Amino acid sequence: MKKSLWTVSFLLVILLASQCKQGAKSHVSADQQREYANALYNRELYAQSIAEYQRYLDTYSMDANEEANIQFIIGNIYFDRLRDYENAMARYLMIKHVFPDSPLQNDAAKKVIECLERLQRSADAKQALDEATSLDPSQVTESRPGEVIAKIGNKEITTGDLDFQISQLPDYIQSQIKDKKSKLQFLQQYIGTELFYDAAKRQGLENDKEVIEGAFQAKKGLMVQKYLEGEIQSQVQIKPEDVELYFKANADQYAEKDDKGNVKRQKTFSEAGQQAAQDLARERQQKAYEELLQRMMGAEKVQIFDDKF
Repeated sequence: MKKSLWTVSFLLVILLASQCKQGAKSHVSADQQREYANALYNRELYAQSIAEYQRYLDTYSMDANEEANIQFIIGNIYFDRLRDYENAMARYLMIKHVFPDSPLQNDAAKKVIECLERLQRSADAKQALDEATSLDPSQVTESRPGEVIAKIGNKEITTGDLDFQISQLPDYIQSQIKDKKSKLQFLQQYIGTELFYDAAKRQGLENDKEVIEGAFQAKKGLMVQKYLEGEIQSQVQIKPEDVELYFKANADQYAEKDDKGNVKRQKTFSEAGQQAAQDLARERQQKAYEELLQRMMGAEKVQIFDDKF
């Protein structure tokens, strides 16, 4: 109930803001304001982009379809980029309830279902899906900022989408996707994943027992990782002088050696300082992890019966 009241309140705030915008003034043209918001999006400044899209809504007069389109863009930023599914759903619901004639009705309804699925509200998602089946399918899908580089049916993939997907990869993989050929290969892999995912959904595999268990285990692992990052990183503070002392104490570790293990040349701190900093951080993180684990095991009175192995 609290979430429902929050969503309604959020929609009312946005609606009231849009009704007040006629009195606002700006020396920036509407096109400039929207292009600025687009530019922030394309530079991965997503929160700032949302603020400027909202300023565009609050400041300039526009027809209902344009306003619905901006709400849809903001919803997509919350959904695709910030993974803030509650705020995303509020924007999609705005389209459903405030702009009933928008050609984005069908798309917004589908996104509401996806938000509910991400929030693990399966009963609500089923109800939303039942409601969505009564909608006429729309052939119009507004693109997100960025140049369109591919389409999957009516779904557009922009340069912003591609850059964002690449940015989610580990650094060493990102470094390999720089030229046109490697980006095209990655795009094809991304499209393949989307096609196979849609095919799997059509087969109802989201209800497969192995998929459900795998999703739970993945979520469990991510939660543990986030918890440990918060607990351990706050305890591991490394100063520059710590790194230098560590380097001096482990100088042989950073020396160049021959095939027999004999030191050929001792590296300087400027050459190996970065690696020493990484090694020191890893050691301290491991120590902090072990100490945290021992404290928690003691607090929970954990017992291990090693004689049973």
